Amino acid sequence: MNEWAARIREGDTRAIARAATGIENRDPRAMEALRELAPCAGRARVVGITGPPGAGKSTLVDALAAAMRGRGKTVAIIAVDPSSRISGGAILGDRIRMQRHHADPGMFIRSMATRGVTGGLARATEDLVRLMDVAGKDYVLIETVGVGQDEVEIAGLAQVTVVTLVPGMGDDVQAIKAGIMEIATVFAINKSDQPGADRVKRELGSMLNLANGAGPKPAIVRTVATTGEGVEELLDAIDAAAASAVEPAAMPHRITIDHLGIAVNGLEAALGFYQDLGLEVAHRETVTSEKVNLAILPAGDSRIELLEPASPDSPIAKYLEKRGPGLHHVALRVPDLDAAVGRLRASGARLLNEPRQGAGGHQYVFIHPASTGGVLLELIQES
Repeated sequence: MNEWAARIREGDTRAIARAATGIENRDPRAMEALRELAPCAGRARVVGITGPPGAGKSTLVDALAAAMRGRGKTVAIIAVDPSSRISGGAILGDRIRMQRHHADPGMFIRSMATRGVTGGLARATEDLVRLMDVAGKDYVLIETVGVGQDEVEIAGLAQVTVVTLVPGMGDDVQAIKAGIMEIATVFAINKSDQPGADRVKRELGSMLNLANGAGPKPAIVRTVATTGEGVEELLDAIDAAAASAVEPAAMPHRITIDHLGIAVNGLEAALGFYQDLGLEVAHRETVTSEKVNLAILPAGDSRIELLEPASPDSPIAKYLEKRGPGLHHVALRVPDLDAAVGRLRASGARLLNEPRQGAGGHQYVFIHPASTGGVLLELIQES
């Protein structure tokens, strides 16, 4: 790692500022330093703060940053400002409002101009976020210029998008609802000490019910950024939303094969083959609800589950009559069975039963082969 990149990684303010300028100007040396530091990325919690002009976004960002510092976290603020018609640079109103953090070594504030780019962000914003991430900041707050129906790019960059609204907007809530319904992770009703805050919250709740149905809904938090009222609650909502966003993202990597279910005419005859392979029976059970006798043989991190019909009318007996002995189903272990079932139902998958208790006490559900590509699939709740 070259010296400049090493200083950035150590959190050196001058090195970070120099790199930020280089990134905005697309300086090849700055871009190379950023590429060199790429393996260090992925730690920061990226939060977008957006909303219509006049919603108090800058004051709210300032208050949120103070709350984060109060919890011992380091913070970078990227304030995307309108471009000056004279110089082409950022109009630094946002950074001027945050001067109380100027001497704080745990804070880094950067204003950048949109330079004519629509969507609420500047062209180099994503690279600046990566820079703050590799520099070790715990939070990166991105304040956009302002939101309209087409200014939704922040949702593709931030883990959590906070849409800031204020009382007295009237029909403005309706005017921007197409955009905010798609991008909001959390709603902040700022200046909520003013008349009309309750109405805004009711309107948001009604719109969210129509848009989301029974699905998860963005949190709605009332704040008064000038006094700090509600800011801690907003930070809690941001952290909860960020943690939730990380866990579905990680879920596919935690799904593992629990076992292969093999239908056999008789357990004793089938067991001889697998025991000759060196596998040992770890568990035998009769599952009354499925009318099946089973034997479980561990095989590495997975298992073989031999299934013998316990009565002539059992599903396994019908399977054997139709197809003969062979692979009956594949079982996957999932971290959240209820969430997986909810997603499958929403996608139209054909579930054969409600989640219920099976062998060994685990919760399970079967999905019809027509939905899985031809194999009966069992999902099991990870214990």
